[in-house]
Amino acid sequence: MGRPGLLLALITAAVSLSACGPTASACPAIAQATAVSVTVSADYAPQINRLHLRACQDGACKEADLELRPGSASIDQGCAGEVCSATASPDGTRVGILMLETLTESPMALTASGMATDGSALPVRTLDFHPQAAYPFGEQCGKVVSASVTLDSSGLHPRT
Repeated sequence: MGRPGLLLALITAAVSLSACGPTASACPAIAQATAVSVTVSADYAPQINRLHLRACQDGACKEADLELRPGSASIDQGCAGEVCSATASPDGTRVGILMLETLTESPMALTASGMATDGSALPVRTLDFHPQAAYPFGEQCGKVVSASVTLDSSGLHPRT
């Protein structure tokens, strides 16, 4: 057998052997947002005119006024066979995001301040917490770190 025949035999064997092993699952090609998300509770949202957030982690801080958008809840619309669906329905909350340069599992210090709809200053709220790590697509696809909090009239709370 000449070199081209040997090469063809090796390629065929490699393809055949790889087809016998366990199949690897594909990981989604989505990027993780390095951000802190804030959900303002439905009962507190009408009182907020402007929300400012400061986040400090690993010696770096970032702060900005947040653009608050209407929040929503998922409403289950049931399943037909193996196909299930849901729809989003406004729930009275407002959601804002502070983009960060990096996001790790290290402790994070948050400070929320702002202005109420009547023009007065909102109470300054602080929270020290750890962003959460998870493997939503399996360990083979890597870790996702998220930092999500809720703001209500009593303060900032980590979302789980």
